[in-house]
Amino acid sequence: MNFRINITAKILLVILTLTTIISVFSGCAQDKQVVNVYNWGEYISDAAGDVNVLKEFEAETGIKVNYTTYATNEELYSKLKSGGANYDIVIPSDYMINRLIKEDMLEKINFANVPNYENIMDEYKNLEFDPTNEYSVPYTWGTVVLIYNTKYVTKPVESWDILWDEDYKGKIIMFHNSRDAFGISLKRLGYSLNTTNISELEQAADELKKQKDVLQGYYMDEIFNKMGNEEAWIAPYYAGDAITMIEDNPDLDAVYPKEGTNRFVDSMCIPKGAKNKENAEAFINFLCEAEIAAANSEYIGYSTPNYAAYELLDDEIKEDEITYPDAEILEDTEMFLNLPEDINKKIDELWTEIRGSSSENIFLFPIIIAVLVVLCVVIIIVGQNRKKKKSMEY
Repeated sequence: MNFRINITAKILLVILTLTTIISVFSGCAQDKQVVNVYNWGEYISDAAGDVNVLKEFEAETGIKVNYTTYATNEELYSKLKSGGANYDIVIPSDYMINRLIKEDMLEKINFANVPNYENIMDEYKNLEFDPTNEYSVPYTWGTVVLIYNTKYVTKPVESWDILWDEDYKGKIIMFHNSRDAFGISLKRLGYSLNTTNISELEQAADELKKQKDVLQGYYMDEIFNKMGNEEAWIAPYYAGDAITMIEDNPDLDAVYPKEGTNRFVDSMCIPKGAKNKENAEAFINFLCEAEIAAANSEYIGYSTPNYAAYELLDDEIKEDEITYPDAEILEDTEMFLNLPEDINKKIDELWTEIRGSSSENIFLFPIIIAVLVVLCVVIIIVGQNRKKKKSMEY
């Protein structure tokens, strides 16, 4: 009897061991077949475009793509900094890449796994945010432009001043992120958008506070629909999206303000500790293929740093002055740099003050008071009813 029990126990032990081994190996296999991508919204050719990039990648490699989006560089940074994120690919802008490098939050890329990197234009290599070209591969580049509705905006649009014009009160939108908002205000005042001068930053903040009276609100991705549906008439936004918005609504137009503007490069990076690094490098390499990079550029409207992809674009796109501005316009552009920590903190403090002084808070105050009054009345009525019930019981 004991002999049979021992045999049965041994068989069960073997089965348990084999099950554990199989699950471990299958788990590893599953890990190798996944890549987790965190990208900007509306920033890749999908089912609505000529090429569904994610599906093409999955079909070619067998690697499943888990894809989520964010709205600002700061949102991306907070997610990574919290330590709760599990991403293999992120696509931040220049200044944020430099910050992530300095804070040891990115992996070095093994370029042996990214042979299509040779398609990237030399002018987009060794840039200031990644001078040794170890942590990033350029995805797109672009600029910030002024978008306006020609049906309603009758004044000449050639300066950032239009974003402060009282004649268009309630129809003006501003960026809902501190770096872009300060960049515009600083350029309007004739300062560098990378200034570390506290006085200049405070002047820019004062102007942004004055602007509050004419704004409809602060938005990011919502700018797309608000301008397209003509709920708003004037807004700053990124050139690539401006192209798409103008195609959807011919009454919209875009210009480069005379004071100059921001030029940015968004690049593919791998967060520190990524669990699927080789899959991430395979994804980066795929996005650098000429046909894929061209499909992305055509669909999202942003400029490509990939010369092989550029050669595949229609002449109409290459000659578009918003997508590919001439040298004279580009001379008046600046890339954001990663600012010293004390300056970033100062901008955050000033931005909190600006947002805190929002006129929308003034409108919310009476609503809050009314809600509190109603709650007090309800509490009093409920209390009186309870007293009545108790007295009736007695």
